[in-house]
Amino acid sequence: MSAPVPATPSRRLPRPAPPLLGGLVAWALCGLAASTGALPASAWWGSGGAFAAVLLLDLARLWRRPLPAVRRTIPDTWPIGVERAVVLALEAPGAQTVDVFDLHPVGWSMAGLPRRVALRRGEASALEYRLTANARGDFLFEGVHLRQHSPWRLWTRLQVAGEPQAVRVFPNFAPLAKFAMFSAEQASRLVGAHLKRRRGEGTDFHQMREYRIGDSLRQIDWKATARARKLISREYQDERNQQLVLLLDTGRRLLARDALDDGRGLAHFDHVLDAALVVAYLALRQGDAVGMLAAGGDGTWVPPRRGAGAIEGLLRGSYALQPSPVATDFLAAATELSVRQRRRSLVMLVTNLRDEDMDDVLAAVSLLKKRHLVCVASLREIALDRALAAPVEDLPGAVHAGATARYLQQRDAAHEALRNHGVMVLDVTCEQLPAALVERYLAVKRDGLL
Repeated sequence: MSAPVPATPSRRLPRPAPPLLGGLVAWALCGLAASTGALPASAWWGSGGAFAAVLLLDLARLWRRPLPAVRRTIPDTWPIGVERAVVLALEAPGAQTVDVFDLHPVGWSMAGLPRRVALRRGEASALEYRLTANARGDFLFEGVHLRQHSPWRLWTRLQVAGEPQAVRVFPNFAPLAKFAMFSAEQASRLVGAHLKRRRGEGTDFHQMREYRIGDSLRQIDWKATARARKLISREYQDERNQQLVLLLDTGRRLLARDALDDGRGLAHFDHVLDAALVVAYLALRQGDAVGMLAAGGDGTWVPPRRGAGAIEGLLRGSYALQPSPVATDFLAAATELSVRQRRRSLVMLVTNLRDEDMDDVLAAVSLLKKRHLVCVASLREIALDRALAAPVEDLPGAVHAGATARYLQQRDAAHEALRNHGVMVLDVTCEQLPAALVERYLAVKRDGLL
C-alpha cells in the first residue's frame, strides 16, 4: 500500500545544536581572557552581540523553514516474523537537511534508521529501511519524526509529520503460498508428514482404470471387465465434504516461549496458529470444510467453510488472536462448540495439557465425543527434552532432572487417561506440531473414521 502522508506537523520548540554550545564556550573563554586583561572588554561585548545576532537570524530562518512532505509505502498486511521493506519519500520546497525516524509500532525489529537526508528544492528523496513485525494484530504507524537543522547548524527542531497509518499483522502465510504449487500429498510431505500409501480404498468413487498388481478383487468391476475384455478396477478416493474444526487454546498455557533454532522466539500460540493454518489449508485442498474456535481468553468462532476463499476467512478471523493469562475453561468451550457445530466433525484441540487440567479436559472431550471425533494435540516445551538430555554433574542438576522426569511422567499419565477414553493424543513440540496435525488428519480420512 502506498499512501501519501500530508505534512501536518506537530511543532516543538527549537533546541540548541552542538555548534551553538561550542560558540557559547568560545564566548565564555573570550570573557575569561577579557577578565585577565588579555583582551579588551569591548571585544567580549562585541563578540557577544554579534553571536546573539547570528543566533537570532539562524533561529528565524529555521522557524520559517517549511516541513517536507512525506510519503510512506508499506504493505497493507504484514506476516509475523518476516522482514519487509518500508520506503519513505520526502519532498521539500527548499533545500535543507533533515534527520528521519519513522514512528513504527513499538517492539518491532528495525534496521536502517535514523537516517540523515539532504533534500534538494522540488526533488523527492527516498530512503528504505527494514522492519520485522514481532506480534500479530492491528498496529499503527503514528507518523514520521523529522529533525530539521537551521541553515548554519546552530539550532534543530523536531517535528512529527504525517497522519497515522494502520497495518494488520497476520500469521506467516508464506508456507501456504508455497503449498499452492504442489498437490495435497506433496504439500503434506513438505511439512514432514509421513504418509502411508494406499491405493483405491477410499469411500468415494474416483475413476475406472486398468487392473494393477496389488489391487484387491473387490475393486474389479466385472461388467466393465467383460466389455473391455481385460481386467478393469474401480478406484476410490478419500471421502470429501467432511468437516474439520480447530479448537485452539488461547489461555495462559500458550504464553510460553521456546528458544527454537529459527531464532524467532515466538509464543507457543503463534506456532499453534501457524500449524493450524497449514492443516486447514491442506484440508481445504482435500475438499473438506474447515472452521475454528478460540477457547480461553478469546471466544472467536469461524464457521466451517470449504473452497479457496475459506483460508482467507480463517486468516482474517484469527490474525488478531492473542493468548491471555487466564485459565481455559475447556468444558465451556466444548459446550459452545457442541451448540455451534451440529454436524459430525474431526475436532482438533491444541493446548498444553497439565495433570491439574484433566478433570475439565475429560469432561470436555466426553461431551464432544457424543457427536464428534476428537484429537488432542498437547504441546511439550522443548526445554523439557533438553533438561533430560543434559548431563547430571551435581546435586542441583540431579534434582532438576528428577523433577523434569516426574513432571513428564504425570504428563504421560494424563495423556494415557485421554487415550483410555477413546481420544487420539499427540504429544509434540512446536516444531513437530504441523507435521503431526497433518498426519493425523490424513490418517483419519484414510481410515474412514468420520
